[in-house]
Amino acid sequence: MGVVNITPDSFSDGGFFLDAEKAVAHALRLVDEGADILDLGAESTRPGSHSGGADAAVGAQEEQARLLPVLNGILKARPHAVISADTYKAATARAALEAGAEIVNDVSGFTWEPGLAAVCAELGAGVVLMHTRGRPEEWRTQPQLEPDALIATVRNGLAASLDAALSAGIAKDRIVLDPGYGFGKKLDENYALLSRQSEFLALGRPLLVGLSRKSFLGHTLAEIYGGTAAPANARETASVAAMTVAILNGASIVRVHEVKAAVEAARVADAVLRAG
Repeated sequence: MGVVNITPDSFSDGGFFLDAEKAVAHALRLVDEGADILDLGAESTRPGSHSGGADAAVGAQEEQARLLPVLNGILKARPHAVISADTYKAATARAALEAGAEIVNDVSGFTWEPGLAAVCAELGAGVVLMHTRGRPEEWRTQPQLEPDALIATVRNGLAASLDAALSAGIAKDRIVLDPGYGFGKKLDENYALLSRQSEFLALGRPLLVGLSRKSFLGHTLAEIYGGTAAPANARETASVAAMTVAILNGASIVRVHEVKAAVEAARVADAVLRAG
């Protein structure tokens, strides 16, 4: 899954692809490099941002004004491209699905806007349900959890999201779960999550993971960068390493910013899994 951020403020590439033509060109490059799915997001959910509810930083109308021209441009150039709309807003999800998106990637796992589940069910969307611990403006003040408590929290949250989707009438085979690396998890908590990620397969759904350029990877590299966390654009090798571990621990879909290196690493990881 290749990332296309149509935002001025995303943590990794904010503003690079806010222009629709640049975003479409970027998306087509990702497809050419091997992306199977394009994930289009028009609102940043970086730490500290205001997301969800009436005080969301980006309203549905603005979100759609950013997202729909890019979606339409991609499908005009590549009619068979598989597009995911990264949104928690029911109105934006409906607009994107009616314009040709096939998947809704909800970082809140149907907890910020419950009406989203009904829209996805009505329009037959595939859904990615992520576990998020609190809202972005709350993440820096979350208490640290011991590994067992963290795993239980994420597992219970994913189970609740899965139940909400099934109760809304979404077919089970249209649901993918995401443990939500970096979304309300403190630095080392993400490594505990990664090491035990395969436990979430017991929920009976495939896993998607998004580890690309996450801040905890930058902090791990701090010693190499003179004691300061590596910036987002210097986390690519670490991202590929973490992604490979995630595949070996049960991930079926990986969400990445740079597709070519990820495709090559995924081929190696898949060969290891086939060798058994």
